[in-house]
Amino acid sequence: MSHIGRPAEPDKRTFRREFLAARNRLTADDVRESGVALAGRALELPELARARTVAAYVSVGSEPGTLALLDALRARGVRVLLPALLPDNDLDWGAYTGEGSLAQVQHGGKMALFEPVGERLGPDAVTTADVVLLPGLAVDARGMRLGRGGGSYDRVLARLERADAHPALVVLLYDAEVVERVPAEAHDRPVHAVVTPSGVRRFRAD
Repeated sequence: MSHIGRPAEPDKRTFRREFLAARNRLTADDVRESGVALAGRALELPELARARTVAAYVSVGSEPGTLALLDALRARGVRVLLPALLPDNDLDWGAYTGEGSLAQVQHGGKMALFEPVGERLGPDAVTTADVVLLPGLAVDARGMRLGRGGGSYDRVLARLERADAHPALVVLLYDAEVVERVPAEAHDRPVHAVVTPSGVRRFRAD
C-alpha cells in the first residue's frame, strides 16, 4: 500500500485504530441496543424484504450486533448463510438455523468467531445470495467500505464478480462510522447501502 505523493492522507491502519478505539469505549448495553435498532432499520430494506438467501455474519465484541437481525430474517423464512474462516483467510459458508447452530471458534491469535456448525457449503455458496451483509469499520460518501484488513471480504467480492453475481451489498455500522472519506485502493468496491441504528443511506444502483 503506497501513498507516495499523498503524504497528508492517513492510511487504512490509522483509520482502523481510531474506529476500533471508539468501539472499545462502548458498553455491552450500547452494543445490544444498537443491534436491536440496526435490525429494525435493516428489515425495512426492500432488498432484504425480497431476499430468499442472505449471506451475513455473527457480530463479535463491540461490532454492531447482528443476532437480532439473523433471527428476524430466519423468522421470515429467509435462508441465512454464515461464514467460516479458512486457514488462508477465505470464507466457507454454512446455514444458520438459530443460536444453537453456532460454535465459537478460535483462529490462532485472532479473535474468536461464531461459526455455523453444520454442513459446509463451499466458498462459492455466497454467489447464491440476494443480499450480502458486510462487516466493516467505516464507509464513506462514495460507499467505499473500510474493513478490518484481513482480506476475507475482498475475496468474497472478487468471487461474486467472477461469477457475474450481483447481490445487494450492505454494510452494517454505527452512526459515527459513516464518514466523508476513507482510504481506498483500486480493487476496493463500493457498497450499495449502509444501515446504522438511525437509518439507511444508499450509494449506488446496479
